[in-house]
Amino acid sequence: MTVFVRTTLFLLAASLTTMLTPDASAASVNVVDGDTIDIDGQRLRLYGIDAPEAGQSCKNPGGGTWPCGRRAIEALEKLVGSGNVNCNNLGTDGYGRTLSICSTGSVDINEAMVRQGHAWSFRLYSDDYNDAEDAARSERAGIWQTETQTPWDYRANRWAAAEQKAPEGCPIKGNISRNGRIYHAPWSPWYSRTKINTSNGERWFCNEAEAIKAGWRAPLWGNR
Repeated sequence: MTVFVRTTLFLLAASLTTMLTPDASAASVNVVDGDTIDIDGQRLRLYGIDAPEAGQSCKNPGGGTWPCGRRAIEALEKLVGSGNVNCNNLGTDGYGRTLSICSTGSVDINEAMVRQGHAWSFRLYSDDYNDAEDAARSERAGIWQTETQTPWDYRANRWAAAEQKAPEGCPIKGNISRNGRIYHAPWSPWYSRTKINTSNGERWFCNEAEAIKAGWRAPLWGNR
């Protein structure tokens, strides 16, 4: 199974689900990465956008790179910290995460991430934030300073390389630490440093859904 399953499940959930969960107003918000938050303990995937992965770097116009994944996380932390967070939930994806459009006051957080140049509009699956992306691109904001790799290509390339070396082609590392059972996909900043000791109950997974079902969770990259 390839990394593209992740995006396919996102599409299926967004287009086929008919049951809406109630709107949520956050009492506690934690940033997972540039397009995912935990709201009162519930994992929410921001609908219609795709941010750089936590360890991803983007190109500078004059050469070199900047940590666009880390900057996306910081931007999302600032947005969710600016006021009470309200989320309009659109059902769940294949990993049990709720797909949501979130806001603080009159600010659409999903749109703001795209408009500020910290995320792409997920054009293949949603047209909601195309105008915001077009505006960010015209102003060369954030990720649009120069040509850079999209997060879906970044994930696919990392996955393909790790798949060649992983046992039975299953490259997700299920680690056990004092922070609990945490899985690291090939695009995780800690992937290369994470060692798997199967005698201690650690294991490899073929996809994220399998890891979540087994009781592992994704790492939290945000501070909030």
